[in-house]
Amino acid sequence: MAEVAPISRRIVSEAIGTAFLLAAIVGSGIMGETLAGGNIAVALLANTIATGAALVALILTFGPISGAHLNPVVTLTAAWHGEVEWRHVAALLSAQVTGALAGVAAAHFMFHLPMIETSRHVRQGSSMVFSEFVATFGLVMVIRSCARSSPRAVPFAVGAYITAAYWFTASTGFANPAVTLARSFTDTFSGIRPTDVAGFIAAQLAGAGAACVLLAWLAPSEKRVS
Repeated sequence: MAEVAPISRRIVSEAIGTAFLLAAIVGSGIMGETLAGGNIAVALLANTIATGAALVALILTFGPISGAHLNPVVTLTAAWHGEVEWRHVAALLSAQVTGALAGVAAAHFMFHLPMIETSRHVRQGSSMVFSEFVATFGLVMVIRSCARSSPRAVPFAVGAYITAAYWFTASTGFANPAVTLARSFTDTFSGIRPTDVAGFIAAQLAGAGAACVLLAWLAPSEKRVS
């Protein structure tokens, strides 16, 4: 997942990749709920499969350009390990958030919904917040460890992990601040109330930080930039 392109291309890559990720998450949620006939498990399964498959495809597509982070915590941990210059972090995070919002709008347009909505989907409580800590901790561990031992496996490992996290966490494993924020603007199956966003993002950042601390001990050869 190393960076090889100029920063302008990496910014565009992150924006487009994250837009497609959100279009997949939100669009498959809408389609799944529509076709499931009220069966939430079936709708979630459809949402899960589409998201995991999209992640594999998007990382394979945009990985050679920007590393296909598609996630602020992945960019932040990459910067922490010296793989992204800190002066570029703000631009990459902005691209991810902008792309995520565009992806939600695109999904809404495809399904004849208002471009932007305010979600009413309640995701609150300590179990939800802890789930986001666990989901993000695991995601960072998977990415960092696989990147060291088997870089070509990263797209498949990430897709598999997020597919699993949909089902083993109470929150359905957002594990991504840009995704979390963007999903507060869809009042569909995959939405989250704006008032619940801050807790999710705080837990995601904490989970990523905890993973970095543990990896610094488990894999002390990891490069770190303070």
